[in-house]
Amino acid sequence: MTAFPDVLQPGRHEPLGATARDGGVNFAVFSAHATRVELCLYDEAGTTELKRVALQGPVDGLWTGFAPGLRPGQVYGLRAHGPHAPREGHRFNPSKLLLDPYAREIVGEFRCLPEDHGYPLGHPDGPLALDERDNGPTALKARVAAPLAGASPRANAPRHAPADVVLYEVHVKGFSMRHPEIPEALRGSYAGLAHPAAIAHFKRLGVTTLSLLPVQHAVDEPHLFGTGLRNYWGYNTLGFFAPDPRLASGAVRHDPAAVAAEFRAMVHALHEAGLEVVLDVVYNHTPEGNEWGPTLSLRGLDQKSYYRLDPEDPSRLQNVTACGNTVNVEHPRVTQLVLDSLRFWVGEMGVDGFRFDLAPVLGRTSAGHDPASPFYTALRQDPLLAQVHLIAEPWDAAPGGYQLGRFPGRFMEWNDKFRDAARGFWLGHGPEGTTIGRGEFARRFSASSDVFDPATPTNGGGRRSPLASINFLAVHDGYTLSDLVSYAGKHNEANGEDNRDGRDGELCGNFGVEGPTDDPVIRQARERARRAMLATLLLSQGTPMLYSGDEFGNGQGGNNNAYCQDNEIGWLDWPSADASLIAFTAELARLRKAHGLLRRASWFAAGDDAGNGGDRVSLRWFHPEGHEMRAEDWNDADGHALSALLSEAGGEGAATRSESLLLMANPGGQPRSFGLPAPIPGTATASWTLLLDSTGESSPGARVGDTLLVPARGLVLCRAGG
Repeated sequence: MTAFPDVLQPGRHEPLGATARDGGVNFAVFSAHATRVELCLYDEAGTTELKRVALQGPVDGLWTGFAPGLRPGQVYGLRAHGPHAPREGHRFNPSKLLLDPYAREIVGEFRCLPEDHGYPLGHPDGPLALDERDNGPTALKARVAAPLAGASPRANAPRHAPADVVLYEVHVKGFSMRHPEIPEALRGSYAGLAHPAAIAHFKRLGVTTLSLLPVQHAVDEPHLFGTGLRNYWGYNTLGFFAPDPRLASGAVRHDPAAVAAEFRAMVHALHEAGLEVVLDVVYNHTPEGNEWGPTLSLRGLDQKSYYRLDPEDPSRLQNVTACGNTVNVEHPRVTQLVLDSLRFWVGEMGVDGFRFDLAPVLGRTSAGHDPASPFYTALRQDPLLAQVHLIAEPWDAAPGGYQLGRFPGRFMEWNDKFRDAARGFWLGHGPEGTTIGRGEFARRFSASSDVFDPATPTNGGGRRSPLASINFLAVHDGYTLSDLVSYAGKHNEANGEDNRDGRDGELCGNFGVEGPTDDPVIRQARERARRAMLATLLLSQGTPMLYSGDEFGNGQGGNNNAYCQDNEIGWLDWPSADASLIAFTAELARLRKAHGLLRRASWFAAGDDAGNGGDRVSLRWFHPEGHEMRAEDWNDADGHALSALLSEAGGEGAATRSESLLLMANPGGQPRSFGLPAPIPGTATASWTLLLDSTGESSPGARVGDTLLVPARGLVLCRAGG
């Protein structure tokens, strides 16, 4: 039996958290305003406190101690003493056991009990009151982790060229829960996502990079308890260094060390298959919510440092996330927490990048979002994180929160302007009944140069690549591709909020009937619109991102906010998968990979001499009648069909090569005749060869002359010559 010390030896100030070393364990925690921080040691089950001992400090806000003889596997929590002065922003309460923010293994189950709150529920003073009940026996606790065994999965990580990247947003559990080729014992788990059947699907699709919905340890929101629902998506992170055990296979789910091992094995297997792994991470808020929420970790350690407070009433928290609180990433130690977490997932767990949820929060200062904020500056200078993908969801829920195009350096950004243009163009209407004209479609097709290559850069970093635009049609938050062509309004009744939740006004259209139908005319219109949108996504400039299941027609019954649906609504419906749509999507990805003109890393310009050995690369837009687009054509509110001519020709001193691609888009309900231009500016008209007809009416390989009848709701791609 371990002999617990009465007094800790002086500890190291780094790394933060609990670190096994030199025959013991070093503890280090940050709290700038605490007057005393105690380490509480528990039995293996985490229910009985065995010893309580003070950490030493503070030195520069750090509390430390070294416990000789302690070993990995030791369960512990923290208690922080200090002022209970809510009106000044302080909510110290040593009656509440706190989870170490750096915990790599978490034991217990969060049940949101009354004693988890720092104030008595129902008290007339609300969160200004003090609850002195001890929640130690039931609180979540950390467990000292042993050093991870074996080499990091980074050792075999692929490095795809930016122009080759095709993203695939996927939920670890939802992907495999109904997959017939994945063993039942592995379904819904990290191991299931790395199963050969899953990898075969990813490889067939031609995706290079999986963007996983949150996998860090998350808990349910209080309003879900007792409803039979749970936070399925996982955007409620409490453990920034621990993989979520709910996504592990049943055999290891209750052993945090085994969960981490399964996660690492997943990354290794995906890397072996040439697939990158990007994590969706939530550093903008925590499950502690607003001032009425529970006290679990950061609030009790030092609320005034870790969270942004209302400057006019520090007893209240700023809520630019619409999730109750906002993490104060501007604070140097909070910046460190986020960076340490990112480095852990790259260096120890092997991942290849991050998608930052509500990313403007990370760059918020007292003056608003700042591309030169301390966090961005530190992130761009980090040698380990310089190796991985950085992706921003470029908006939060506050005024001034929409920051598309304003992120620094090599960030890529989710481009909702592409989403709305692609949907509106093929559905026949834009947001709030507006129309999506040729100009808007052309801008988004060509990677939104008005956003990512503006005349006056607003990101503090100058020009950016077209690949900074992450183009998408659908993501987890909203309709699936199948649903957005099948419903005219959201159907979120199963969420238990009387259909009030989820985004109102999301672009969609049912083509005449709400939901499933046997009407062949409506079914054909929906199918054509869906395929044309997929073709637009994979053939546009920028970086494409597929939402898992869209490649085979997965639907959610019109639910556009399935965050709490850990069931057949949220899981992919493999039994109903459309094999022909999978093949079509795979062919689009193959075409993109085969033709460099479809995935350029530099901007097109008319007659642009790109400086690449004298090559001339251009993108020109044509009216269906065959002439180049004129001002009156762009401004024609009733005209929508158009074609794009992408050309590359070797110049003097350059390698002999040339290629021309012609993309023709007819979003109308009737076929449209297109005049075909010369393949390279200044050359004579030549024949074209059909590469793709999204409607399937024409077969690849067919020769095309001066004109072509493009089917209704069809997108056609041709290549010059035979």
